[in-house]
Amino acid sequence: MKEIQLITGFSKLTKKEKIEEVARYFQNPKETSDFLTSFWFHNEEHQKLFDEFSENTISNFHFPFGIAPNVLINGKHYLIPMVIEESSVVAAAANSAKFWSTRGGFHTRIVSTTKIGQVHFIWKGVKEELEKHFPELKQLLIEGTNTITQNMQERGGGILDIELVDMRSEIPDYYQLKAKFDTRDAMGANFINSCLEEFASILKDFIVRKETIADKDVTVIMSILSNYTPECLVEAWVECPVEEFDAMDPDMTAEEFVWKFEKAVQIATVDPHRATTHNKGIFNGIDAVVLATGNDFRAVEACGHTFAARDGQYRSLTRLNIENGIFKYSLLLPIALGTVGGLTSLHPLAKFTLELLGDPSAEDLMQISAVSGLANNFGALRSLTTKGIQKGHMKMHLLNILNTFAASEQEKVAAIEYFKTEKVSFNAVEAFLKTERK
Repeated sequence: MKEIQLITGFSKLTKKEKIEEVARYFQNPKETSDFLTSFWFHNEEHQKLFDEFSENTISNFHFPFGIAPNVLINGKHYLIPMVIEESSVVAAAANSAKFWSTRGGFHTRIVSTTKIGQVHFIWKGVKEELEKHFPELKQLLIEGTNTITQNMQERGGGILDIELVDMRSEIPDYYQLKAKFDTRDAMGANFINSCLEEFASILKDFIVRKETIADKDVTVIMSILSNYTPECLVEAWVECPVEEFDAMDPDMTAEEFVWKFEKAVQIATVDPHRATTHNKGIFNGIDAVVLATGNDFRAVEACGHTFAARDGQYRSLTRLNIENGIFKYSLLLPIALGTVGGLTSLHPLAKFTLELLGDPSAEDLMQISAVSGLANNFGALRSLTTKGIQKGHMKMHLLNILNTFAASEQEKVAAIEYFKTEKVSFNAVEAFLKTERK
């Protein structure tokens, strides 16, 4: 690899020129160019569409698209598409779904669907002057964005409320206009941000022309939605009698398994180190569905992790309740998703995913995603508290290790058979292949 140099005007190059520019830093530019183009779609329309999803595109980065079957949610069966490269995630979701399908399945409910946007501004005037006129300003903000909100209102959404927030205790002269929105089946980022930018203009104009407000100097710092949506909440849970876990592990009674499971959840509630890994397992399932539907997994993750630390310490997003011999395991988290607009409507596989899920509403998709998260988390804790995580995980990871060593199909067949009774590790697979190749 040659030393990278400053490139000017890269965005103005054609796609072919961009590839040539990148490839020239490698020892074999022609081979590098061929490698990058080998991941292009044969369908030219699909490739053009994917190129326009982002900027400076030179190739496609493919992730596996898998299916978790037998997922029963509120009495309805689903095939849940999952886009993820971690080999054990889809298997964990499928195994959990199968276990709970004969025990009532997963249950879900929408708690609320409110989203938030903020206009952050600096103003040195007398707070009481602005507070006095805020009802008038609020009405102007709502009326002044009617052209933006009209279509959303017709679908039953729009602006729910606007409040003036005094943040001067944190930053001198700092205020917010904090607005709440219902964006129905859209994730709503563009809609919310358009409203907020109009709010900012109306705010500045209002302060300038209102004679009874003395200080006319207002500086809008930014107008942007918040990805923290603690009022856009979904809950998912599973429940069954404790004795249903009798066959969970041959070396444990149902009571012993449930006791260990409960301790594992308690540990994730009090220890941030464990809570982080615990919640990561939840997002293994959620992100896979969010990606498959063309939604923004970064926003979903950021929101969920903030919610996990809402009391000042990072904690588990799940809760376990055992009462009158009934095991109830639940997940509560905020998750803002859309089923119309953006990539959900443009990405061919995202469109296919939504069709496979029965063309869900945004609320439906919130519930499906939460179930995927709970299913993966339950599968992980089930393994951790019984046989351990590595046995199943490394079995699933076996093919990746074999591919690392460029194993032939014959070697793969032999390795899969051999490791049915042996512990999988990188060194063990390497030793097996050395023996085979002798």
